[in-house]
Amino acid sequence: MASDEPKAKKAKLSEEEKTESPPKKSPHKKSPAKLTPNLLFGMGNPLLDISAVVDKDFLDKYTLKPNDQILAEDKHKALFEEIVKKFKVEYHAGGATQNSIKIAQWMIQQPPKVGTFFGCIGKDKFGEILKQKAEESSVDAHYYEQGEEPTGTCAACITGENRSLVANLAAANCYKKEKHLDLEENWKLVEKAKVYYIAGFFLTVSVESILKVAKHASENNKLFCINLSAPFICQFFKDNLMQVMPYVDVLFGNETEASAFAKEQDFGTKDIKEIAKKAQALPKVNTKRHRIVVLTQGKDETIMALSDKIETFPVLKIDPKDIVDTNGAGDAFVGGFLSGLVQEKPLDQCVKAAHYSANVIIRRAGCTFPEKPDFK
Repeated sequence: MASDEPKAKKAKLSEEEKTESPPKKSPHKKSPAKLTPNLLFGMGNPLLDISAVVDKDFLDKYTLKPNDQILAEDKHKALFEEIVKKFKVEYHAGGATQNSIKIAQWMIQQPPKVGTFFGCIGKDKFGEILKQKAEESSVDAHYYEQGEEPTGTCAACITGENRSLVANLAAANCYKKEKHLDLEENWKLVEKAKVYYIAGFFLTVSVESILKVAKHASENNKLFCINLSAPFICQFFKDNLMQVMPYVDVLFGNETEASAFAKEQDFGTKDIKEIAKKAQALPKVNTKRHRIVVLTQGKDETIMALSDKIETFPVLKIDPKDIVDTNGAGDAFVGGFLSGLVQEKPLDQCVKAAHYSANVIIRRAGCTFPEKPDFK
């Protein structure tokens, strides 16, 4: 489940931008923005990713297909404890938004904690591990901790080249605006940011939290980004999505999500470029910025709609035999893009960083990466 820009133009994307149209590219090279902690803010569903090589008997016991992604039902509840007891497991801080913030921080490297993350976890062992893993990723995670539901988990059951993903959102569904986002010390972290990113999955949890952040970004001419995330978000949470859309400066999605969005919005087209244009032209509160729409198409070119033009960007070539796992590709793409936005890089450089991140992640199991990026 899960997640590009002009060649002759450079969008500064800074708070000071006051122009109606995108600024022209300066002939002089602009030095990257000075980075300080908490400039990038993410809010979403934190999940502890638990991955292990399992056997066929384990899959059969929980009626899992070798290559699938599902939400946990009652019959899967014991799976998470059993996989830990029975197999050698690896833990990672996961969930779509947290993955993207983690990747952005990895791309940026220094200083640590440029990325902030809010979400809800349980007061339990998995919650403690998640906090530790977020710390290891140099992300400034501030979780709302509650005792009713356990920490959300996603088990990756690996058999050969296949991965069966089972997600139990649990505590991730319990985020409360008034108990976390509204607290003065937490809201101060929101105010420190200049780029905001929330995956569409969080629309199912706390649309009021998203709107509070989105309105703050719009009123202060900061960048608010969202992801369509999955066709079911466009279909069954359409009202929540369209409440937020007028505040969206950067909209991400893939071709499947874009098609579902176009159908629900009665765009009357299946052409991805036309969909990008129509999404770009939807009503917008902050008219100081044109909306940017970035749509990926797997191995095919990435499409970006900006103002009155469409740009296309070829993705990096990869030998199919080098692809290990495409599950984190969308999150990684967004993370790379955000790393460029927060450094105020031109949009074509943001796309380049996005393609690089995705290319690294699909060569590895899970949303994991080497110690440092090799990105020029």
